[in-house]
Amino acid sequence: MELGNKIKAYREKENMSQDEFALKVFVSRQTISNWETNKTYPDIKTLSLLSHIFNITLDDFIKGDIKEMKKIIDDEKIKKFHSLGVIYSIELIILMISTYPLFKFLDIIGIIIWVIWAIITLTTAIFIEKFKKTNNIQTYKEIVAFSEGKQLTYAESQQELGKRIYQKVLLTILSAVIAIVISAVMIFILEIYT
Repeated sequence: MELGNKIKAYREKENMSQDEFALKVFVSRQTISNWETNKTYPDIKTLSLLSHIFNITLDDFIKGDIKEMKKIIDDEKIKKFHSLGVIYSIELIILMISTYPLFKFLDIIGIIIWVIWAIITLTTAIFIEKFKKTNNIQTYKEIVAFSEGKQLTYAESQQELGKRIYQKVLLTILSAVIAIVISAVMIFILEIYT
């Protein structure tokens, strides 16, 4: 980030030592050193005071850092989205693989365990959907762009907005077909072994 370099440059431009500057800003010399080396950052009140001392607008003072902070926040969102996807995939695989053994060998207790695991998996899916809605990513193209840290153009986002309705219908139908196929296979397996 550039903020530490800016603080140091403006302090030196005013011909102040870190000790003198610390007295003027009401902090310790170590705090000034930490700001200038980007170990810590001033709070909003202090930023306002610094911009007043250096006689520049707060916007000009932190302009470059806003982009960097936004990038860090976006990267954290992308990591969270990927983590949720991995967790959900693992939960779903365990749910599918555990169906037969739980039902076959543990009877009612197995069914209870399976239902609890299904609720956990469903909860993760709900978190993912809320995340997608919060970040306005619903279609495949929007998800891919978000995952790569990119943004769609206005025309592309409008085009994707039109696709959302039929993609949700197709996704619902596909999910139902997959669920029916998996259920049929499990019933077939249960019939063979019983």
